[in-house]
Amino acid sequence: MRICSLVLIFLMGGGLAAQELTGSELLEKAIAYHDPNQEWNSFKAALQVTMQTPNASDRVSTIAMDFPASKFGLEVAKDGDTYAYTFDGDACEMTLNGSNEISEADAEKFRLSCDRGAMMRNYYTYLYGLPMKLRDSGTHLDPKVLTKTFMGKEYKVLKVTYDVEVGDDIWYFYFDPNTYAMEVYQFFHDESKNDGEYILLSGMETVQGVLMPKTRKWYYNSNDKYLGTDILN
Repeated sequence: MRICSLVLIFLMGGGLAAQELTGSELLEKAIAYHDPNQEWNSFKAALQVTMQTPNASDRVSTIAMDFPASKFGLEVAKDGDTYAYTFDGDACEMTLNGSNEISEADAEKFRLSCDRGAMMRNYYTYLYGLPMKLRDSGTHLDPKVLTKTFMGKEYKVLKVTYDVEVGDDIWYFYFDPNTYAMEVYQFFHDESKNDGEYILLSGMETVQGVLMPKTRKWYYNSNDKYLGTDILN
């Protein structure tokens, strides 16, 4: 009887241990929520995003992603001016107010360069491709899933770091423990200094089968100062 009891305790303990999610398992559950039909890798759609910041006019960005054709486009309208980048593979074109004749002064004023365009392509593809982009090479998932309370709600949290050539920030992704929806993410340049930002996500829009947050609100980690809001129109 005692042996049977010990076996039962061992099996129960093993069962409990098996229920603890690893970082990879948490990510897969989150991807199953946000991209249930695995549409992201064949994504072909245009998004319009309005960025609102304190004491500034709105910036409206139209982002066109066509992964099968390796094409990307970004058109930004603000204060009566419009600039655009188009990428066909790595080939880049820029226009300002419809013209590809851009003076050095205007290029400096609007911070236009193909390097910056590539940075913006990576930025938007990363943000709107989360959490699926956490499968990319150079991404390191902490195997241990954290449990954290943020603004009064308890989350399952995935810590992520990157190869140096990808990025040197430390990221935390907060998922609802029941649905595995991504609701917050946060990054630090130096976590000991509590620098970096956190981003609150709300609402969901379905775009080509992918569930994307409708609203992102950005704040500093250090003092909770509000920085701005991105709204998926």
